[in-house]
Amino acid sequence: MSWEASSFLQSSVMKILQTYRVSFGRVVWLFACLFVWGCLSLSVVGMWGAGRALLADEVKITIETKTDRVEVESSKDAKPPFTGQRPAVDVSILLDTSNSMDGLINQARSQLWNIVQEFAEAKKSGKTPLLRVSIFEYGNSRLPASEDYLRQVVPLTDDLDKVSEALFALRTSGGDEYCGSVITEAIKRLDWSHEPNAYKAIFIAGNEPFDQGPVDFREACKRAIGDGVVVNTIHCGNYNQGVRGKWQEGAKLAEGKFLNINQDEKVVRLKSPHDKIIIELNAKLNKTYLWYGSKVDRLKYANNQKVQDSNAGRGLSSRAAIKSSALYRNVGRDLVDTYEEDPSILERLDEEELPAELKGLSAEERVERIEDMLKERARIKAKLAEVSKERAEFVAQRMKEMPMSRDSVTLGDAFSDAIGQQLQASGFEVAK
Repeated sequence: MSWEASSFLQSSVMKILQTYRVSFGRVVWLFACLFVWGCLSLSVVGMWGAGRALLADEVKITIETKTDRVEVESSKDAKPPFTGQRPAVDVSILLDTSNSMDGLINQARSQLWNIVQEFAEAKKSGKTPLLRVSIFEYGNSRLPASEDYLRQVVPLTDDLDKVSEALFALRTSGGDEYCGSVITEAIKRLDWSHEPNAYKAIFIAGNEPFDQGPVDFREACKRAIGDGVVVNTIHCGNYNQGVRGKWQEGAKLAEGKFLNINQDEKVVRLKSPHDKIIIELNAKLNKTYLWYGSKVDRLKYANNQKVQDSNAGRGLSSRAAIKSSALYRNVGRDLVDTYEEDPSILERLDEEELPAELKGLSAEERVERIEDMLKERARIKAKLAEVSKERAEFVAQRMKEMPMSRDSVTLGDAFSDAIGQQLQASGFEVAK
């Protein structure tokens, strides 16, 4: 700064002080206060900055800890190891119940027991799987639009009579078919097995384009296979139309199989010389069931078993074959099945929960009666399985003599086409 400028600045300051009558000492005091205030401000800012940095570090640590924990909980490696108990098979069947699907529903009803038979013949480490089946319906205008016209009819259950009952209760009605939505809901809602190498599959059947609706089917299928669930798509109609309608693409995305069927094809039921014997054995088998629980539940279980025998119609022989296998399981409903798995069940039941055959008996007499029933059931099942095998061989030979066109493929044929190869991929041994 030049001497002239310095002199000018000094004279200007003095004039200001004189004008406002401020002493030079007060100016010095004012600047001192400003200096101290500035230092304190810088200190506070520094402390605040350090505090923010520390807080950020703490938040960062917390977030990282939570992420690690979630990853461990959701990791496939965290699933419980195979316990040596019956291997798991979970199957969810998603059926289009719009107006044009009466034929599909009828095929599902009449071929349920043939479909289940595919699993009855599979083994893992010599053990028959524990099969659980779920039913969803979609595309039905009776269902709420806010829920994308879909409904979980039956959750995953080993109660095959309940599955059959649900199929016979389905009614078709026009609606919009959203495949992406129903696949997503099946993955979200069902308690899929966490057992390593469990066979988990969705079979979705319908006739409208696969890409309809608010949920992208691509994301739904990717989510399914990400959870270890394969998606098999069954187009009701022409093969090429199914390809154009994205049914094949959906199956590929979820490592499933794309199939097409004629949903209006009538299911062929062949008579055999074994049918009369099978019907008689089935009636005897029913008498070995000791239903327990409330009076209402006992009546419901007993009646439903008879009703589903009746619903099977000419397919009763196929149903009886399943009833002779380990897949027909009524633990938690039938005292004989439950006692075989957990003998302590008798100690936990009140008198009013017991079947009529066991009321008024001593504890020893109840055990004796159940064990006698176990032996009787095993004897009947063995005979029923033997006759059912003879019948299956008879029917297989007759079917070879009957020409089958591509246009006559049914829902049961589609299941059979997909199940064997996929079970093998999950470590099961299947019948040749």
